[in-house]
Amino acid sequence: SPPLSVSPAADPAVISPQDPTLLIGSSLVATCTVSPDFPLKAEDLYWTLNGRRLPAASYAALGPSTLSVALARLNGSRQQSGDNLVCHSRDGGILAGSCLYVGLPPEKPVNITCWSKNMKDLTCKWAPGTEGETFLHTNYTLKYKRRWYGQDNTCQEYHTAGTYSCHIPKDLALFTPYEIWVEASNRLGVAVSDVVMLDILDVVTTDPPSDVHVSRVGDLEDQLSVRWSSPPALKDFLFQAKYQIQYRVEDSSEWKVVDDVGNQTSCRLAGLRPGTVYFVQVRCNPFSIYGSKKAGIWSDWSNPTAASTPRSERVAGGCDPKGGEQNTTLRRELKQFFGWVKKHAYGCSNLGIKLYDQWRVWLQK
Repeated sequence: SPPLSVSPAADPAVISPQDPTLLIGSSLVATCTVSPDFPLKAEDLYWTLNGRRLPAASYAALGPSTLSVALARLNGSRQQSGDNLVCHSRDGGILAGSCLYVGLPPEKPVNITCWSKNMKDLTCKWAPGTEGETFLHTNYTLKYKRRWYGQDNTCQEYHTAGTYSCHIPKDLALFTPYEIWVEASNRLGVAVSDVVMLDILDVVTTDPPSDVHVSRVGDLEDQLSVRWSSPPALKDFLFQAKYQIQYRVEDSSEWKVVDDVGNQTSCRLAGLRPGTVYFVQVRCNPFSIYGSKKAGIWSDWSNPTAASTPRSERVAGGCDPKGGEQNTTLRRELKQFFGWVKKHAYGCSNLGIKLYDQWRVWLQK
């Protein structure tokens, strides 16, 4: 038979309950009742859930034009907009539909962390709870207020640093503690995080160091020099900075980190492979801003800068043209000694580095 034609002004059927919200594991009996204006009986109907036809064994005729379906132990909704429960006529026509919202109430948000870029704003992120998935659309609201001054404020710019994050761009006070918390809500309830207290000065981070340059150190085949400038935005602030370097060879994804750079803006990397391209990055940690006792927050890494070490011109197993003129034992002892200096000067220490460079050049001749 041709598909049922439905008048735009009439609802051919009604499903009850309409758009229910249920906990995972719940059971539901839904009914589809055909309008008297349509010549359809209960035996002319069938049900689908998300496009899949439900078995006739779950149906029951509750009247001449009413058909029910029983759903047991419901799983979480496949999509946050709800699962589609639809009543059809025998020919496949859609008579009515209902959305089933099956899930869990939100958990208390946890792990709130915040940072301020150059003391001008505040970004916070959090985790949605130990389980996280509620199977329902869950709304997260970040709220904040000055500790001693009244009204709550609501963050407006969400998803700026990931799914669970929000950015407060302005109107923040320094030297004043803030209370910050997150509220989670969905169709099944509300959960509120613990309150975090912070001072903007304690969570400052900066732009990465700028003008990063990597260059060779003369003909020294195992060293590179790294120089950079302090983050421009903090040059006018009363702060101390410490830096960190990481580097890797071109054909590796493993970074090596140099921690002992301190507050200097240059560093020499030693112990590198000759004739090798290295990628180098630098980041900054501001601390003691206006006397804050906190450790500071590391900036992002600078963009990678590349440079290569000189190739070694010595050939393994070759003859030393001046071999007869050198004291072999002395050369071996000197190499061992300066190998020890090199090992203990690795990173950014200045321990004997100039003297070591002079002897390295002499040994390579």
